[in-house]
Formats: sequence, structure tokens, C-alpha cells
Amino acid sequence: MQTCQLGQVFLRTACARPLRLLAVENIEIISVSRFWKTPAFPIGSGPDYVNAAACVKTALTPEALLERLHRIEAELGRIRDGGRWQAWPIDLDLLAYGDLVRPDAAGQTLWRELAPERQSVEAPDRLILPHPRMQDRAFVLVPLAEIAPGWRHPLTGETVTRMRCALPPRAFEGMGLAEP
Repeated sequence: MQTCQLGQVFLRTACARPLRLLAVENIEIISVSRFWKTPAFPIGSGPDYVNAAACVKTALTPEALLERLHRIEAELGRIRDGGRWQAWPIDLDLLAYGDLVRPDAAGQTLWRELAPERQSVEAPDRLILPHPRMQDRAFVLVPLAEIAPGWRHPLTGETVTRMRCALPPRAFEGMGLAEP
């Protein structure tokens, strides 16, 4: 696994264009997974997406990196209106930043263990690292396993591969490699 200046920084991205924009932001792309076609989440809420994961190298803080990701999203047509799980033209997620935990272990655990019925209506008001839903989503773990199968969640100790294998078969329904 590649190491970055401040540890591995993993992003979920929807296509190659945001990756090119990151390079302009002086963020070095270390590795990128293949591109995966996945149904919208929750299923039926919109058109299929293309998902990928990337490892980047940056001297930015996690908060500054997330701010840049949001700026790239806006440049590509995303409007953040506070709605949850809507169809967006672009969605860039900061999945993990090495073994950093934000805001702290209790806060990350609270959001990671949030009941499913609350997830669709509640959103944190600050950066949560690692991403609190990553262990639940095949569209995150399948591409991430291609570039960082051995990365361990700093609180649970689970590897990406183990989290992916723990998903139920229905989590993978509709997934496939995107057409080049």
C-alpha cells in the first residue's frame, strides 16, 4: 500500500474529471480503482452512479481537503441544499485520512452506529473520519478494496477486505464495472 505524507487519504469519486481537477489543486493522485457502475443509494432514488476510490497525497488538513472537494463539486454543478441522499451530478467523499479520527472516537462511533432510520434525516455538522457509512456500502468498499485492501479502520480494527466480505449479498446487487 502506498503511503502519503500524512498517511493514506482515500476519496470516493464519480469519474475521471474530478481527479484531473484535484491534480490542479496540488493534490497528488497515488492510485485509482477501476470505475464501477452502481445503483443510486438508496436504491430507486435516482439514476445509476459511477464510483471509484482514489488514494491521494497532500499536505492539506482533512478539513481543508474536504473544502477543496466541495469546491470541485460546486464547479461541476453540485448544489448543497441540505437534502440527504439526493441525485447529484457529482459526489466526492473523504473516506479516511490515514488513521485520523474526527471529531473524536466517541463522535465517530456515534455517527457510525446511527440507526438506519435516522441516517436519512440526520447529517453531522462537521467532518467525521473515517466516513461513518463506509462499512455499510459496497459502492465504497468494492473500489476501495482494489487500492487499499489492508487499510484498517482505526477504531474497529477491521480491514477494507473484511468489511467488504461482511456485507450481505444484496449489497452488491446491480454493481458492475463501468463501460470505458
